[in-house]
Amino acid sequence: MKLAAFSGVLIDHSIQEAMHLTKKIGFDGIEIAAREPHLSATTSAARIKEMRAVADGIGLEIPVIAGYMGGFSTGSDKDSEQAFSDFQRILEASGTLGADFIRVNAGGPNAFLAQNYHYEKAAFWLRKCAVEAAKLNKSIVLEIHNVSLAESVESGLRLVELVGESNIGLIHDAGNMYITDTDYGRDSVIGLGKRMFHVHVKDEKRVAETGAPGTFANLTKHGNEKFLQCRLGEGGADHQPLFDALKETGYNGWITLECHAPFPAVERLEHDLSKVKQMLGLA
Repeated sequence: MKLAAFSGVLIDHSIQEAMHLTKKIGFDGIEIAAREPHLSATTSAARIKEMRAVADGIGLEIPVIAGYMGGFSTGSDKDSEQAFSDFQRILEASGTLGADFIRVNAGGPNAFLAQNYHYEKAAFWLRKCAVEAAKLNKSIVLEIHNVSLAESVESGLRLVELVGESNIGLIHDAGNMYITDTDYGRDSVIGLGKRMFHVHVKDEKRVAETGAPGTFANLTKHGNEKFLQCRLGEGGADHQPLFDALKETGYNGWITLECHAPFPAVERLEHDLSKVKQMLGLA
């Protein structure tokens, strides 16, 4: 297993600074957030080549581009065409950057509110993305995420199976799965099987009210709930069963740390990296 930092945690820095900080902290790679000032569909080819040169120069891998394009399930035809066009530009960038995976957003609503047509519409466009990605030997990944069609192992696999392409998989995210109150331990890893292409790590906990830094509200199957973003081990999402299952099943992919707790960015990344190494028995 290799450990990456999510560049979105360092979004207040340039991508070049984010790469150097990521390497200094001790990560193997960086998952690049596809939003400015790091990367977007309008980023020039010259700047993308510069990113790759910086990463190569310091020995930092780029396993994933975390795209925000998509929303296919509820988007208009025009919006979906634009999202697909943006995806094609990010896909092209992935070739230069050496990233094997591109994250795409299927859209909402929450899986427990979604109708069959939401899945069918999202699958139509995701299939187009997967077919294009296959031409470059790339894969697309859907993050198991609250307020989306893929809120659980079951709903995520339903969508992936509808797409029907071999190069589409899921990102396991225990923090998000804690929010949606679905299993994120050993059974989830076994359930995803070979469709688990990538892993995200962050911690959250339920709180009584919002307003404090790091708090947010979210619609779940329990209603409008409130949460606090936490450093790993300080929230309600117990990641140890996940890490144990990753070792048990021989997972040899990437784990990206994306803590958004209300602490300085470098401090929270250092904390979570140390905690992950401890929980994986690497410390």
